[in-house]
Amino acid sequence: MSPVSATYWGISGYVIFWVLFAVAIGLFSRRAYFLVRVMLLGQKENRFDRLGYRIRSTLFETVLQWCSLKNVNRSGRDLAGIGHAFLFWGFSSLLIGYILFIGLSGGLGLWDMIMGSTFEIVYSSILDLAALLVATSVIWAAIRRYVIKPKRLQGETSAEAGIILMVVFSLMVLHVSIEGFGYAAYDISESWPPLGAALAGFLNSTGLSQGALVAGYQGVWWLHYIMIIGFLVFIPRSKHLHLLASFPNVAFRKMTAKGSLEPIDLEQAETFGVPNIQDFTWKDLLDLYSCTVCGQCQDQCPANSSGKQLSPKKVIHDLKDHLMEVGPELLKVAGGAEASPDSPGKTMAGKVITEDEIWACTTCRACVEVCPLHIEHIDKIIGMRRSLVMERSEMPDEVQQALQCLTSREHPWRGTTATRTDWTEGLEIKALSEDSDVDILFWVGCTSALEDRNMKVASATARILKEAGVKFGILGAEESCCGDPARRLGDEYLFQTLCEKNIETLNSYNVKKILTTCPHCFNTLKNEYPQFSGNFEVIHHTQFLLDLISEGKVKIGNLESSKVVAYHDSCYLGRYNGIYEQPRDILKAIGGIQTLELAQSRSSGFCCGGGGGHLWMEEEPDKRVNVKRTEQVIETKADVVASACPYCLSMFEDGLKTKGADETIQAKDLSELVLEALIYKADGQG
Repeated sequence: MSPVSATYWGISGYVIFWVLFAVAIGLFSRRAYFLVRVMLLGQKENRFDRLGYRIRSTLFETVLQWCSLKNVNRSGRDLAGIGHAFLFWGFSSLLIGYILFIGLSGGLGLWDMIMGSTFEIVYSSILDLAALLVATSVIWAAIRRYVIKPKRLQGETSAEAGIILMVVFSLMVLHVSIEGFGYAAYDISESWPPLGAALAGFLNSTGLSQGALVAGYQGVWWLHYIMIIGFLVFIPRSKHLHLLASFPNVAFRKMTAKGSLEPIDLEQAETFGVPNIQDFTWKDLLDLYSCTVCGQCQDQCPANSSGKQLSPKKVIHDLKDHLMEVGPELLKVAGGAEASPDSPGKTMAGKVITEDEIWACTTCRACVEVCPLHIEHIDKIIGMRRSLVMERSEMPDEVQQALQCLTSREHPWRGTTATRTDWTEGLEIKALSEDSDVDILFWVGCTSALEDRNMKVASATARILKEAGVKFGILGAEESCCGDPARRLGDEYLFQTLCEKNIETLNSYNVKKILTTCPHCFNTLKNEYPQFSGNFEVIHHTQFLLDLISEGKVKIGNLESSKVVAYHDSCYLGRYNGIYEQPRDILKAIGGIQTLELAQSRSSGFCCGGGGGHLWMEEEPDKRVNVKRTEQVIETKADVVASACPYCLSMFEDGLKTKGADETIQAKDLSELVLEALIYKADGQG
């Protein structure tokens, strides 16, 4: 007999069932409606393109739990993703069971059609295994959170996580209790489901009367039901809102190039950047709902690892708290009411998120890469930087100096006396203004053209191109900064000014194909210039050099002395643009070297510390990202740390000097290693 079909205190169980259900749905819907309204306070953004693909790919990630499992092997020791996957699969099976055995058999009175049937026995057996899996995962999660407590979970003192774990564990116990008491009360003799049958056997052996067993059955059934609907009411009011928001957040993830920031329409924009929470897009606000506070982003953040205030997890969590605080007032104002004079402050930069946090970010994208729910941390930080720079003119002195230099000299290297063509001395390289009949433009970039150490990289690349017979030219004095430092430092106006000037110059020479040694230039020209109708084929020199080697246009021999080489993945080459194999293939082609992988490499690579404008910013000596990365290189006992980025090369040169290792370890660009091993066609000498 279904517990719902009984009468309690003269009230039909069906009435109690549906009244409780209606109250729970009402409370849930009211909260969900509030959350949606608050989210829609954000700015418009089109994330509905390729909708079919979005849904299919999200189902793949969710059902297979790829969103959680993708990071299991990242560190080789944090297996939390497996436990989360078990929880998802187990609880999903139980959720279907709740609909069938509580909703249909209970609330709709289909008890006789379901209970005791072969289907019920088979599916209940599956649910027993699911309950065991979930209960085990919950116990392990509790041990990890409150006993082992990995670094990424430290500082999490909220009781909500503990409440959720206790509720989920209790639901598993109650599920088995319902089976046991039900089978015992109604004398159902089955060996399956295993846990329920075992409990029924135990209860029958206690000598309890049928009345007591029926009462126990009804009690655990109703307690189970109340906990389920209570869970429904609690979730949208807790940090576990991600259970509802994660699927749509993954579905509406960015589909444009990883390495691109959204432009500001400077003529139409009412604000420049994101001064207030409602100036984020609706998708940015959905991100805040979706965060699981798992801390994986914090674990991978180089700024956090080097001791700075920045934690991507905390930024998202603090923004969510701020949104929930000011949301009701913002809704009133949106509805036509006047803002209350004592309403909470809405300016975020410097208040909700400190300026130290905002400026600590190197834009390395490690946080976004590791996030199981595709939260876009960097876009939010850059949005706040834009507000500080463009609206408030508040920035560190070094940032102001770099931006002033970009404005006046079209490069960020304040104090340099070099010209953009000094590095070409003796190489007989023509600018397009002299001869525009070329197959490819060598975009040298500010750092390779103007910074002493990286001039050697530009020279090495040019020498290899000449030896391979590549018909190339440079812009020379007509080349301006691509704009990456300006954009990442928050000056979108300056970026667009430089971008449009460069596009005009490139189009005037009918440039179609561009080669660059700098991943930052590469990323900007390839992924961001198309936003302003600058459409060019852009190739990084690691791609181009490998093609030359593979096609036999460049002959590679052995280095003069054998070396152990550790390759460092540039963030803007690897995580931003997926170029991992070509640099390694170049090293494989060079004889006389032994290659090794750094502890953090490829998509898990540790930033050099130069991105996001940090190449021109000062850092506290004990919190320098490049020094921490250099220490990782020193631990390998490599002879050479190879990179394919001028920022990385500069940061390693500095880091090795700081650690006193510059006499034993060399920092080199891949083009320099290729040049050392080059077999020249003219004289056959390397």
